[in-house]
Amino acid sequence: MSRTSYDRYLTVFSPEGRLYQVEYAFKAITGSGHTAIAVRGKDTAVVITQKKVPDKLLDASTITHLYSITPTIGCVMTGLIADAQAQVHRARSEAATFRYKYGYEITPDALARRIANINQVYTQRAAMRPLGISMILIGIDPEYGPQCFKLDPAGYFVGFHATAAGQKQQEAMNHLEKKWKKLDSGGGAEDATKAGKTLSRSEVIEMAIEAISVVHATDFKPGEVEIGIVSNGEEEDVKTRGQWRVLPEDEVEKHLLAYAEKD
Repeated sequence: MSRTSYDRYLTVFSPEGRLYQVEYAFKAITGSGHTAIAVRGKDTAVVITQKKVPDKLLDASTITHLYSITPTIGCVMTGLIADAQAQVHRARSEAATFRYKYGYEITPDALARRIANINQVYTQRAAMRPLGISMILIGIDPEYGPQCFKLDPAGYFVGFHATAAGQKQQEAMNHLEKKWKKLDSGGGAEDATKAGKTLSRSEVIEMAIEAISVVHATDFKPGEVEIGIVSNGEEEDVKTRGQWRVLPEDEVEKHLLAYAEKD
């Protein structure tokens, strides 16, 4: 049997132990043409992604890769957008079921684990196909503070201090790693958690903006990026503290200017 025979079925392993259909789902993410970046600090978690409007006649306000799942948890989706909306719908349903059953909001890690488990089932049943998307979840955990998890089509999920997904993922990850090592007077390489605790709300946002600007070698305009945030910081408005929200364009512009002036 040639390779082409092994990639016809989701549930058949190749002699090297690979599932080609699942690997192709990862290709759908990198081939989507979008980059998503997430960073978490002392009291804030932020996601940023490009906003591309493919047609002048489209209503730009209806195009987004950022979704709210519960009042305190949001996500950025990279890959096939129709698959993304199906997964967001399922995540909202799981979060609502959890709240109904247990009487309190689901935590980011419990939601990430549940959605990752569902993704894993999609890799072992022939009647389904893996979803061609990567989900980066951010939220505030009442016990552990800001959280950031990345889920992939294979059903793997893990927590991050900072991460990236989509096109130029590796370049973004390398950039974030370099930045992290310099934190806490160079102590970031030894203790990433302690280094992350030094980042304020504005520093977290600026680090995310810098990462996406550097990997694309572009100075983005306010309408070309979208930023989602969950923050307990002093700088956050009291009304929205601890809540997931998407920054309006005037606020995005303020942070883009702050980053440009820092350069």
